[in-house]
Amino acid sequence: MKVKNLLILLSCVVLMSSCNLFKKKSQKSDVTGWNYNDKNMGGYQVAKAKDQATGPGLVFVQGGTFTMGQTDEDVMSEWNNIPRRVSVPSFYIDRTEVANVHYREYLYWLTKVFDPSDPINQPIIDGATPDTLVWRSELSYNEPMVEYYFRHPGFNYYPVVGVSWRQATDFCLWRSDRVNEGILIDKGYINKQGLMGQQGSNNFTTKSYLLDLYQTAPGKTATSKKNSLKTPQGQPRTKVTMEDGFLMPDYRLPFEAEWE
Repeated sequence: MKVKNLLILLSCVVLMSSCNLFKKKSQKSDVTGWNYNDKNMGGYQVAKAKDQATGPGLVFVQGGTFTMGQTDEDVMSEWNNIPRRVSVPSFYIDRTEVANVHYREYLYWLTKVFDPSDPINQPIIDGATPDTLVWRSELSYNEPMVEYYFRHPGFNYYPVVGVSWRQATDFCLWRSDRVNEGILIDKGYINKQGLMGQQGSNNFTTKSYLLDLYQTAPGKTATSKKNSLKTPQGQPRTKVTMEDGFLMPDYRLPFEAEWE
């Protein structure tokens, strides 16, 4: 009988111990001791740490150190590419070059948001269009490339050419905004019906969204009780912030060491 009671007692102890193991504990600040995500202690929200998602068409490149510059003998003694040890942090890069079809997608969006029939908007469209005259050169006949390379579907997935540094930078900003807008739509935090009303300066950019300058109807997730985002009072939050870990960092052009 005593053995039986002892077994029951041990079972209870193990059960209570296991309950404590699975009991949800609040994250706590290492500098103040206050709980995170606790509406009774200020309600400061901290998202769970997670790896950055891989954006569309990107591949991960592990960082490291390497010798950049001329490593063989400088026969001409120009000394214009002195070898040096550089460190490159991990980064993401496109799997392939940006193709004609991708850049035309960018131009299509510009014409949808900035009506080209309005003379005020025409410089925006013209300023983003690639210079197809780069195909022309002396003593060569490249007129078919001038006329068809950028527009013809046969060249859809060929690398876009004739793009300046400024145009490429603007494309990166546009791509950042479209990726983040797509994330918010897919996760149900903004309503995709808002896509139809974007005109002129009233269009989604990541910065305008984060600064509350872009207003649109919230999506189904934002207004649902299952919404994981909370206000300090513990109520569902409709606005996503960068701290939530959903939005992607801005796309940019690679710097010299990354190209190497």
